Amino acid sequence: MLAGLTWKVFLRQARRILLTALIGGLLGATLVRLGPGFGVDERELDTRLSQESRQAIRSERAADNNIGMFYVRYLKGLAKGDLGFSRSLNRPVTELLRERLPLTLGSLGYGVLGGVSIGLALALASACWRVPGSNIAPAMLAGACLAVPAAVIALLFLWMNVPGRWAIALVVFPHVYRYAKNLLVATYQSPHVLAAQAKGLSNARILFAHVFAPAAPQLAALVGISVSLAFGASIPIEVISDTPGVGQLAWKAALDRDLPLLVNITVLVALMTLVANSLADIALAAWRPDVTREAA
Repeated sequence: MLAGLTWKVFLRQARRILLTALIGGLLGATLVRLGPGFGVDERELDTRLSQESRQAIRSERAADNNIGMFYVRYLKGLAKGDLGFSRSLNRPVTELLRERLPLTLGSLGYGVLGGVSIGLALALASACWRVPGSNIAPAMLAGACLAVPAAVIALLFLWMNVPGRWAIALVVFPHVYRYAKNLLVATYQSPHVLAAQAKGLSNARILFAHVFAPAAPQLAALVGISVSLAFGASIPIEVISDTPGVGQLAWKAALDRDLPLLVNITVLVALMTLVANSLADIALAAWRPDVTREAA
């Protein structure tokens, strides 16, 4: 029965991933197409070009004007494994993503793992260590990291000669800390935890059996959200630190209004976020089938 429930959750998540990625790609392409300056090419500003040369440059982007036709061609190419061609970098999109994706995934792994670990550790300390003023320092640190833009954090890390992936962790951790602290404090104040404390159960058993177990769905969702936060932070961090990852690629594509490249990056971000959330849901279904059954 457990295997059947896990398989059902897997199929539901796979269907959601497919539909969301397709809709996200279409919406991303539409936003780029309707954005100001679409169709403008810097090469047209060259006064040495003839009218025929300018017309040829405009013809290169004419195929992208009809967003419906563009997306149909994109889906047909996607079915054949062809992600299109980047005009700004003059290379196939598949090659660009193959080169840059592993570096970004490694940075995201460090950033998410570090941010979630720091956030949960400080949240747990604030929830368990009930000394007046004990949460002031973590709250001030989280507030400072929230107030400072990711680009400024990247500049500080670049000045200290520290890898930019740890800057991603500082962007992720305050969001994890604030949500996890409120969740854990509320769980510690629930009646079943108070009853367990009154019965004299050990702190470790109370923590894992009566605090973490009920909060598992929310914490699993928090990990999934951290992936999208980390990728959003990776764009300015990779640009500032000159890291050749997908974040830097997204920045260049946005500056050049490279529609094929931007659509693929939009779909990639949607897939990464949904896959992280789906893995958390599947793991939760295997660990806590009662919670998943109730949600279904």
